[in-house]
Order: sequence, then C-alpha cells, then structure tokens
Amino acid sequence: MLNKLNAVQREAVTHLDGPLLVLAGAGSGKTRVITHKIAYLIEQCGYEPRNIAAITFTNKAANEMRARVGDLLKNTNTKGLVVSTFHSLGMNILRAEAKLLGYKPQFSIFDSSDTWKIFGELSNSADKQEIRDMQTQISNWKSAFVSPEQAIQNADSDEAKMHARIYSRYQETLRAYQAVDFDDLIHLPVVLFKQHPEALLRWQLKLRYLLVDEYQDTNDCQYQLIKLLADMRAALTVVGDDDQAIYAWRGASIANLHNLRDDYPKLHVIKLEQNYRSSQRILKVANHLINHNTKVFEKNLWSDHGIGDAIRIYAARDDEHEAESVVMKLMSHKFEHRTKYSDYAILYRSNHLSRAFEEQLRAQRVPYTVSGGTSFFDRAEIKDITAYLRLIANPDDDPAFIRAITTPKRGIGNTTLEKLGSYAGERHISLFEAAFEAQVEHEVQPRQYEELMLFCNFINRIQDRADKESCGELLDELLRAINYETWLYDSHDPRQAESKWKNVEDFIGWLKRKAEADEKSLIAMVQTIALINMLEGKDQEPDAVSLSTLHAAKGLEFPHVFIIGAEEDILPFRDSDEKQIEEERRLMYVGITRAERSLQISYCNRRKRGKDWIPCEPSRFIEEMPEDELVYAGGHADAVPTVTKNEGMDKLAKLKAMLNKPVTE
Repeated sequence: MLNKLNAVQREAVTHLDGPLLVLAGAGSGKTRVITHKIAYLIEQCGYEPRNIAAITFTNKAANEMRARVGDLLKNTNTKGLVVSTFHSLGMNILRAEAKLLGYKPQFSIFDSSDTWKIFGELSNSADKQEIRDMQTQISNWKSAFVSPEQAIQNADSDEAKMHARIYSRYQETLRAYQAVDFDDLIHLPVVLFKQHPEALLRWQLKLRYLLVDEYQDTNDCQYQLIKLLADMRAALTVVGDDDQAIYAWRGASIANLHNLRDDYPKLHVIKLEQNYRSSQRILKVANHLINHNTKVFEKNLWSDHGIGDAIRIYAARDDEHEAESVVMKLMSHKFEHRTKYSDYAILYRSNHLSRAFEEQLRAQRVPYTVSGGTSFFDRAEIKDITAYLRLIANPDDDPAFIRAITTPKRGIGNTTLEKLGSYAGERHISLFEAAFEAQVEHEVQPRQYEELMLFCNFINRIQDRADKESCGELLDELLRAINYETWLYDSHDPRQAESKWKNVEDFIGWLKRKAEADEKSLIAMVQTIALINMLEGKDQEPDAVSLSTLHAAKGLEFPHVFIIGAEEDILPFRDSDEKQIEEERRLMYVGITRAERSLQISYCNRRKRGKDWIPCEPSRFIEEMPEDELVYAGGHADAVPTVTKNEGMDKLAKLKAMLNKPVTE
C-alpha cells in the first residue's frame, strides 16, 4: 500500500512519534496521505476503527475520504470509523451528552434559513443586509466564546448594543425551542468539555487518534475542540497549507497553524511540495506570487509535468469585451484541442462579475454551471412544503413543526411558540407532543390554542393515511388544505409568486412520479427527499464550463482556467489593509493553482458603474508574477501579436483539415 506514495508522503503516513503537521501544498496529495494513514493505523498499528476520527470541513470531502478508505481496506471491517465534518462530530457529541447541557437528545438543528426567520422577527426588520450582518456578528461571537452578557458589556456603538440584545433573545429562543444552530454544534461541545471533565475523558478514550484536514481553515472554536480531544496524548496529525488560508472573513485563523509549535513543543513538520496537478510554469508563477507574503513555513511547489504553456495576461477594453474575448478564446481552444466543456473554469473574486459571462455563454449556447447557486431543495418554497412532509413522517421534528405552523401564517406567533417551547423543554418532549398536553391549554390564549389544535389534528389525520393511501392524492389534498398557492400570491409580487408556485408544482409532480414508479408511500418518499442531499454529487458531473468564485473553487482542479477581473479594488478587494492584502494574494494563489495546463488572467481598462465609465488598474498581483513566464495580449502596453499572419493562415488550414476529418469514437 505504501509503495504508491512518494518518500515524503510515506514519512507522513508512518510518523506516529508525537504530533505531526503536514504542510500540504496545492495538488500535493493531502487526501491520499490522510486516507493511507487511516489504513496504516488500522492495518499495521492495531488501532480499532472506532478509535480513529478524521475531521474535515465539507460533506463532499468527508464522502470522498470515506470512499477512498473503503477502497484501501476492502477486506477489513471499518465499522465505527469516524470520517466526518466538524459539525457532524459536534452533533454526535451533543446527542450523546445532551442531558448534561439541559437538552433532550432529539434537539433540533436550525439551518441558516430557520435562524434567518428568528432574526427577522427579533429585530423586526426585513432588511436582508441588516439580518445578514446580525447573523455574521453573532456567529463570530459564538466562535470566539463571547457570551450574550459579555457582548452587551463590550458593546461600544448603538449597532453593537442592538446586536448584543438580539443575541441574548436569540439564545433564549433557541433554548425554548430545544434547538441549536450550526455554530452551537462546535461551540456547545467545547462548553460541555470545559464544564464536565468526565464527558471529555469519555470522548478522549473513544477518539484515540485524530486526523484534521484543512487545518488553516479552523476557527477558535474548532481549534479548542481539537486541542481538548487530543489532550496531552497528542496522537494527532493535522494537514494544512498556510498559503491557502482564505477564510479569515468567516472567523478562520491562520494563527492556529502557527500556534501548533507553542501547543506541542515536540511537533514534527513534514512538507509536501511535489505537485501532481499543474505544469512547472503555473507553479513558478504561483510560488513567485506567494513569496510576497510573510512566511512562517517556507514551501516551494514543484512538478514533473513539463514546462507547460506561457501564462497569458489579457487586457480587455471593458467588462463586455472581457466576457466576449474569454468565451471566444475558450470556444476556439475547445474546438482546436477537442476538449470537453468541463475542462474549463472561469474564476472571479465576486459573484456580480459572472453576469456578463453568463450572458455570453448563453448567447453562444455553451453549457455552464454556477457554483454556489441555490440548490432546488434549498429554495424557500420547497423547504416550506418539505417541512409539512417531514412533520407528517416524524412529529418530533421541531424545526419542521415551527416552519409548517408559521407558513402560511395562521395566527400563531412567536409568543405562543415560546410558551409551547418552554413547556416542551421542561417536559423533554417535542413541540407537537406538548401541544396535546392539558396544561398547554392554560398556557396560551384561547384563539391561539384553537388554531394550534386545528393544525396538529390535521397533521395527525394525514399521518394516519400516509402509509395506506396514494401519495399523489395526499399531496394534492395537503396543498389544497394549507392554501399555499393563495398565500404565495398574497405575500409576494405576482411574478415571484408565479415562479415559486411553478417550483412547487414541479416538486410535487416529481414526488408523484417517483412514488408511483417506486411504489412508495408518502412516508417512504419523505425519507427519499432526506437522502437527496447525501446523494448529490453521485451523479455524473455535467459537461459544462464551471463559473465559480475563487473561494468556492478551492479544492477543485481544471485543465484550463481563466481568472477574470484581476484589477485593483476587485482582486485585491478595495480598502484591504496589509493583513487582508496577504489573504487576497492567497486567494489569487488558490486561483492559479487550480489550473493544470493553461491559465489566462484578464483585467479591464475600464468598467461601467451605473451610467459612468470608471478607469481600472491591473491588479498589483500581476506585477508580482515573474515577467519571463507571462505573455501579454489585448490592450496591454506590452502586448504583441501572438501569431504572425502566416502562422494564423496555417492554423486556420489545420482547423479546416480537422473539420473535414471523420470523427472516430
């Protein structure tokens, strides 16, 4: 098994003498190191799978890691092996230890749309930016272990005071609903371990070896969780790359990587510098650029993939011309080299830059995907209907209860729900179950109680029939009973309501067809919906050009990459201070190292803002790249014709010859 690794990777896998930091450069095989180390611990070192935890940041990375470990250990039982995200690990810890923190084990987890609703009601605001700022601030407070009381004490502006007051009420609301949010899944286990040493010891004995991926992206909370679990034993391997730390804006701290030496004086550092992805030229440009940052760990990526094409710097007249020229270049390159659309990526600093490119790609009928776009199942109207289905399948699902009972609105507000939530919390039962207890009738107003009973009895009636009757008929009846279409048109403008209702009809139509084809009841179909997110990504990737922000492209790779909008005030982002400039430079570095064979970086000489044309300056990062590896084109002062007329004619003749050649499979 170890023969497939290079010498440095092998050293990282077999090192067990104390804590290890693997500095893994872009494309250097870090997942291979983690998965082989798990296999090595089980096969060669006698570790039980249940005593090993590999922790990463995304479900996609965890799924990939799990599959690769499965391939390496085909004939070995790996039952109990923990390969999960930080949030999943936190959830498992909280479910096991819920009573110590005063929660029931079936506590609910609120996603950002659930919490968005609560913030909107608590702040009495419909301003999206205001609610987003509030969510970010409170998320950062939780990650930094600032309690609502401390936030109120430290508030130095009216806005901070208002946020701190809402933070306090928000926590009370979550507690009343017996619910936690995403930040709590990391925050509360740390609180638990600090308050209950016996719980910490239980988990330290359970997880005897820890492997952590993307360590440079950990925030203070995640850092403390790992430090507590690893303890003095320090049976720990962390993998990270300080050159790819691009998430400071969401609380990640690159200092966590640097502090490892203080935490673990016996820390051993291994550098993975051989890149298996990119050409030498792309790596030379990336290394040259990132060396302008202050370094704690020196690293120099290299590759034996050959020199590769020169890096093209393209100066466009304006944003429309940039989109046009990039799409034309992409199409001619695809035609000439007979590649797939999925071999190409267009990367940018901010989402708004994608619009002109989407228009051009649509005009040329080029298929494309936009990363970070809303998944169909994440749309508000689909989540509304899914909440009813979740509640019918499992009445203990409190977030589904809250979403269903308040959408459409039926005279039951926050006050009634808080009273119901407090009662359910005291009794350690679900909100649905609590609604049927005699005491609740005296807790809430008669009118609200009547509405509550109407709703709960309706859910019970549908549930009684859900396993016996046709799924399609029940779905139609459900939509009619809750009057969802009318509510959409009452609460949104007609165009928006029409679009949302169309999505609901598509969703219901899909459910009916699937239920009929698979001969499944409504209850069984709800489980199918729950599995969809887990199955996402299993289908074959479409043959389409990828449009993506630089942040979302991290961890991906493409044969041919276009980085667009490389201008001052865009990349680097405007008003960046010295520390932020270093993060912006790392973002450019991440973009460059996504490319395997060819790379073009473009900027505009002017951009349209409203009705005015604003002159643009090329990004300082272009100047920081090695001049001898760059070829300038377009309206740049150093641009030279990239081909002579004769070369152009020759190229055209070759293309025509290719066109006439029969295509063989």
